[in-house]
Amino acid sequence: MRLPNLREEKRLWKSGLLHIAGVDEVGRGAWAGPIVAAAVIFPPKVRLPKLLNDSKKLNPKVRQALSEEIRSLAIDYNLALLENTWINEHGLGKANDEVLRLAILGLKTVDFALIDYFELKGLLKGRQRGIKNGDEIVASISAASILAKVYRDKIMINYAEKYGEYGWTTNKGYGTKKHQETIRRLGATPIHRIDFISKYLPFLPCPC
Repeated sequence: MRLPNLREEKRLWKSGLLHIAGVDEVGRGAWAGPIVAAAVIFPPKVRLPKLLNDSKKLNPKVRQALSEEIRSLAIDYNLALLENTWINEHGLGKANDEVLRLAILGLKTVDFALIDYFELKGLLKGRQRGIKNGDEIVASISAASILAKVYRDKIMINYAEKYGEYGWTTNKGYGTKKHQETIRRLGATPIHRIDFISKYLPFLPCPC
């Protein structure tokens, strides 16, 4: 089984760069709630957590434990989010780029950014690289995916206290069968991404 490693970070550390940020977003494909990104910088001699992996491959208890361990190991990290209202106004593509940008810009110092899949125009003057499946193979990106996932899941669980019918404690805002059926029955909430779900489902006007 392929596990995240420090190969990319070590190559950059050897070139004299110290602050290497791994960056990832969570919630891009969700039908409700915010999009969240995290950036994580490990020290060069970090000892990685044994269970470190892409956040999607971990159960919630393991993710939570790893999130706490990552925060203690990192020399810097930052979380950023954009609410569904920002996504509704500007579109998902722009929101994805902007939340990654905010996560990076919130760090104290960045020498180079390793970003899951995407590259961001006009940022760091070429000192970045998008890596396909980066959350599966690059340790700092995997760590960022875990921080972002844990943070966003908590947000969706809190939203579920008000909108319990939509099943957000389990589906976290993604378009599961139950979520789809509830939208058809009750309509959209102020937390939904209106333009996004309108491509798939008819729904009642937003009860804002």
